[in-house]
Amino acid sequence: MQTSGFDQFGLWGAKPRFDRVIPVGQLYFPSPERYEAAFRAIFDRRYYTNQGPLTETFEEKLQNFLGVRNVVVVSNATIGLLMLPDAMGLSGKVILPAFTFVASAQSLSMAGIEPVFCDINRDTHQIDLKQIQSLIDEDVSAIMGINLWGGSCDPLQLSEIAKKNDVQLYFDSAQAFGCETGGEKIGGFGRAEVFSFHATKILSTTEGGCICTNDDELAERLRNIRSSYGTRRFVSVDKTSNGRMSEAQAAIGLMSLEDFSMNRNNNESLCRLYESGLSAVPGLRVIEPACVSRSNYQYLVCQVREEEFGLSRDLLVKLLRAENVAARRYFHPGLHRTIPYSQELPQYLDRLPITDQVCQSCLQLPVGQLVSKDTVELICDIVSRAHRAADSIRSHHEG
Repeated sequence: MQTSGFDQFGLWGAKPRFDRVIPVGQLYFPSPERYEAAFRAIFDRRYYTNQGPLTETFEEKLQNFLGVRNVVVVSNATIGLLMLPDAMGLSGKVILPAFTFVASAQSLSMAGIEPVFCDINRDTHQIDLKQIQSLIDEDVSAIMGINLWGGSCDPLQLSEIAKKNDVQLYFDSAQAFGCETGGEKIGGFGRAEVFSFHATKILSTTEGGCICTNDDELAERLRNIRSSYGTRRFVSVDKTSNGRMSEAQAAIGLMSLEDFSMNRNNNESLCRLYESGLSAVPGLRVIEPACVSRSNYQYLVCQVREEEFGLSRDLLVKLLRAENVAARRYFHPGLHRTIPYSQELPQYLDRLPITDQVCQSCLQLPVGQLVSKDTVELICDIVSRAHRAADSIRSHHEG
């Protein structure tokens, strides 16, 4: 007989609803047969890195897919972000939201640039466009847009703001591969955009990324900064890095690109199931991808209103993890509350109330290759039961 209180949950000794951990990352991988064939060819060629034939092909196919003039593949997206400040000649300050992965700001700090943190929109979690103008002064050289949750921070409006103030614009689009806004693929906005191809992303090279730009001169600078291999012509740069993508990464990326449409459609089906299954749960709001005509649906993010749901976001995450659902807080805390920024830039600690609120209330639920429709339905059932048993759960947790 199924109980209706706290003791039905794994956190208090009941059998977890899942026998294995359900991850939140995409984890789309090719079949072993395709994987083996691709790697046998690499070993036959004895060409493993240094801008090999698969890497060249991958760049060309990405250019065609995204409709951009230049794609520069790199070992990971963080390297791509680190390369751009020097390649773009940035200095002084750059505006970005504090609600993002730490590499977005670290790429600025390592270039000697001060991040200027902007708050986010309460509904979309994207940068608050209305606040940017007040943050621009004579030291600001650029705005970095962050495209979150398979959505967009509205590149057209950001372009207008940047043009009006004569500052550069570029994007951390780590989460936005394959998304479209106004029917145009994200990838060609601003001076450059950076995508992540980590295994947790819909397009995977297991670890990797790329920089997209329609600026040919900027592309040449990036190729020279990336390494001495794969350059098309020599351009003088102040720094170089080892940002090369391997042939093994490119092989997986090419297969992942072939599967992109199928994987995207699978994601959308799963997200629609979540929306249906969670829509009637009080205090739980699924965040719709913002400002896109087409999303990659690689994230299912919810916002928990504790007073209505009955449990805090953190307690719900703890409860789900005890059921082997690897739900996660995302992002937590905001960058303005992390070291070194909380110490070096204390002026932002009390200026970003929406960021603070969202950091305390949003969570990510599993979507991807290892998630089935039955999995989604069971997760929704766990969440719904948690709401109904909230009083019992809360009293025993506090006790």
